[in-house]
Amino acid sequence: MSPSDYICLLPLIILALASVIVMLVIVAKGSHKTIQFVSLALFALAFASLFPEAVPLPHAVPPLLLMDRFGAFVIALILLSGGVVCLLSYLYFEGKEEGPKEYYLLLFLCSLGGGILAISQHFISFFLGLEILTIALYALIAYLKSRPKAIEAGIKYLVLAAFSSAFLLMGMALIYMEVGNMSFAGMSGAIRDAPSLPPLFLAGLTMLLVGVGFKLAVVPFHMWAADVYQGAPIPVTALIATVSKAGVLAVLIRLFLALEVLSFPRAALGIGLLAVASILVGNILALQQKNIKRLLAYSSIAHLGYMLVGFVPGTRQSFESLSFYLVSYILATLTAFGIIACRSSKSEESELLKDYQGLFWSHPKEALILTISMLSLAGIPLTAGFTGKFYLLLATLEPDYWALAFVLVLGSAVGLYYYLRVITTLFGSYPIQENTPSLPVTSFYILCLSLIGMLAILTIVLGIFPSPLIEYIRGIWIS
Repeated sequence: MSPSDYICLLPLIILALASVIVMLVIVAKGSHKTIQFVSLALFALAFASLFPEAVPLPHAVPPLLLMDRFGAFVIALILLSGGVVCLLSYLYFEGKEEGPKEYYLLLFLCSLGGGILAISQHFISFFLGLEILTIALYALIAYLKSRPKAIEAGIKYLVLAAFSSAFLLMGMALIYMEVGNMSFAGMSGAIRDAPSLPPLFLAGLTMLLVGVGFKLAVVPFHMWAADVYQGAPIPVTALIATVSKAGVLAVLIRLFLALEVLSFPRAALGIGLLAVASILVGNILALQQKNIKRLLAYSSIAHLGYMLVGFVPGTRQSFESLSFYLVSYILATLTAFGIIACRSSKSEESELLKDYQGLFWSHPKEALILTISMLSLAGIPLTAGFTGKFYLLLATLEPDYWALAFVLVLGSAVGLYYYLRVITTLFGSYPIQENTPSLPVTSFYILCLSLIGMLAILTIVLGIFPSPLIEYIRGIWIS
């Protein structure tokens, strides 16, 4: 590897070294607060190393990785999510029955796995990044092992993730058998002139999509999502909903663009059906939920369906709209889970809707921040979520995918009901129940609430002035 290769991979190298540094701090008997500050500093350092002017992008690190502006963009989202989750983790885990120190090591490994996926251009790095991410999540989901729901969630994720990895590997093997190459560019050359996808390649691609479908929790591979979201610690749930989804979506975009899969009608139809099923089923199941973590789990299934809609046209505009929507989704999701973490105590989590009854009258700042998050997820005007959905709708209508556009609008209309139900609960009758758990107002609580408030403000700013981000994303895809 050349020096420029190391410079391009510096964010991932820092994340890998961060795991070792955290272990050394633990051995040195560092306190939870010390580990927290070291972890935040390392996330900030990794973020600062993302855009080196010394090396022009795109820069390939053959044969496995390609650092380009899209990869840097997704890694930036992953590091932002990881940093926010890291800050929330101190507030959440301090005083819990399990020592939280090793937790930060796993957090860095998850971010590293997502980062590898974001710049992957080969099946080996694809699988390596996915397994680093997934194996760390096994332990994170079941981290509070004295709680029965956490163990149940960890086992369910372990079994289904192993099952999906088997599908993924079999799909990769079938594709390799057909084309004799595991790099995305090499596979593209082997099928570029084919009038249709070879049967063996199509079977392999189908199995690969099944494996990825489990990781993304799209219908019909969504069975684990609600139970895992409910059983996992709140910061880990936020990690699953953001870092995991961003990394897997990024590598899927790279694979589809390299192979030009969406130019084949069967492949586009398959992705379209997954999108429609996810939008409809995710929104319908969310209607019945009284647990806000389960509601957000089914909501995330619907949002992944919206993002899959951006795949089907296969145009530059559709991938631009998908990228913008990913930003709006991550901001709103981190904000929502941040408030849930702030409302949870050492022994109980505020995960039932009734725990938020009349929250505005006792904690107006928390209620307003959560309201902004719900409005953005619902796609209400003046939020980033509305701009993202509108952008997706335009990208879908331009090539005349009217059916997908109709389902997108229908799903958004259904989603309004349960998002507005959360908002009306916040502004409902006062007082909230006396046994509602809450955290004492500490410096970390104020810091977390301030950060979450900034994310909420950014959600509004991107809804009113989306042009700078849209222009930046266009620059990514033009390059």
